Amino acid sequence: MQIGVIFDCKEFAVFDGPGMRQTIFLKGCPLRCSWCHNPEGLCRQPQLMVSRASCTDCGRCRQVCTHETCIACGACVPVCPLHLRKIAGETVTAEELAERIRKNGDYYARYGGGVTFSGGEPLMQADFLLAVLQRLPGIHRAIETSGYCEPAVFETIASELDFVIMDIKLFDAEQHKRYTGVDNERILRNVKLLCGGEKPFVIRIPVIPGVNDTEENYRKTAAFLSGAKALLRVEFLPYHKTAGAKYGMAGMQYSPDFDPEGSIFISQKIFEEYGIRSEVL
Repeated sequence: MQIGVIFDCKEFAVFDGPGMRQTIFLKGCPLRCSWCHNPEGLCRQPQLMVSRASCTDCGRCRQVCTHETCIACGACVPVCPLHLRKIAGETVTAEELAERIRKNGDYYARYGGGVTFSGGEPLMQADFLLAVLQRLPGIHRAIETSGYCEPAVFETIASELDFVIMDIKLFDAEQHKRYTGVDNERILRNVKLLCGGEKPFVIRIPVIPGVNDTEENYRKTAAFLSGAKALLRVEFLPYHKTAGAKYGMAGMQYSPDFDPEGSIFISQKIFEEYGIRSEVL
């Protein structure tokens, strides 16, 4: 039995693939991007999220807690009078999750959609994801991924998908490691697999001020993607200044290695020169 951990399910999503979709967020990510806006998706285990700014320190959570350190058991969640506590992370079996998705599958199909798996990084739970995908016959299946995994894993999962949305955050390997914690060799190898195949895919560039919003980065990315027949478009995803809003809830500090207030540069023209359609989300 394959068991996984998810931290959110978004209904009626319109930016996560064709049509209207369900989006399932899986916990765990091997990257540590300076601009990450889902800190609750980084670790694999369920975790407690607390809106500390509104806490009145009434003490009810401490009264019911029986552990020296938090294990995200959830005992404190229902006793909070202001509902400031929640557990980010739900353990489910592949069949349980597939059944939830199938329940509304026909509805989303009527609007040209299906289901998209996001994160975190869904490929961190590749065995679980594969088991879920194989239980969804007839449902349009997509993924939003960094592509950071071994090619064999990527090919196995991609074979069960109808659509892929994949990031190229930075083309330069050294800069990629500086800002995400890992180099991009695996990522570019997997993008190359998409470029040489027939699976419809979209490349997303999260546009971060002073990090990857340069003509050089765009031009190298466009040249790398040039000629990919199944590439539908490149999407620019501008940095959102509220990216750090949830870090305090997760007991983490948001310390971006760039200027969050900086202006960004986007050039669709560069991609057009290489025959690649692009749009700004």
